[in-house]
Amino acid sequence: MQKEALPAPGGDRIEKLDPRFLTTLRDHVHRTLRSAILSGRFAANERVNERQLADQLGVSTTPIKEALRQLETEGLVETLPRRGVLIRFNSGWAEEMILARAALESMIAHLAAKRISKNEADTIEAIVAQMKTATAAGSPEELIALNETFHDQIHVSSRCKYLARMIERQQFYDASIRRVIHSDPQERDKALSEHAAIAAAIMSGNSDKAERVMRDHVVRSGETYLKIVFEKNEDI
Repeated sequence: MQKEALPAPGGDRIEKLDPRFLTTLRDHVHRTLRSAILSGRFAANERVNERQLADQLGVSTTPIKEALRQLETEGLVETLPRRGVLIRFNSGWAEEMILARAALESMIAHLAAKRISKNEADTIEAIVAQMKTATAAGSPEELIALNETFHDQIHVSSRCKYLARMIERQQFYDASIRRVIHSDPQERDKALSEHAAIAAAIMSGNSDKAERVMRDHVVRSGETYLKIVFEKNEDI
């Protein structure tokens, strides 16, 4: 179902940037806008105004223009004559990102199962133990951090360079979406079970199983993301 158009910019959809980040302002503006788009705070085909965005973020229009140019190279926005900058991210684009991430993460897990060291296996096992504790405590913030640590450690164990760089552009969740997902007790339990299965397959050296369970995990969590952001239940 197409997400309804959101109110015109000017509300509280984007928080002002922390002054501590001003030394890398361009990158932070880009990440902030990208996160807002990917979490559904702007509707597909919505027109955005550079001045309003600048006022919301508390910056000049220069880093806004630079960020929008970068977002256009990523395909998330498009600048049209006499129409300005339009949001191009939609549910179809999100589905493709999820499938791309599933393909990349599954191959990284496959290679991690073949290349992981004993120390790295111990680290992954320890992370899963922490996940069990955080899941039992119902701690979304801790689970968000542990989820990133878990996947990062698998990337390290895989020894992948090229695939790891490719996957950086498939990071479509922001903290607000992860917080919603991990606030659901059933989702927390599912995620823990899936992470434990991924870890077990990698640590045992079962590369084919590691590839399969990782792909299933990314696709299923992606479906949850689509439901939250686009009110969409179809399978990928």
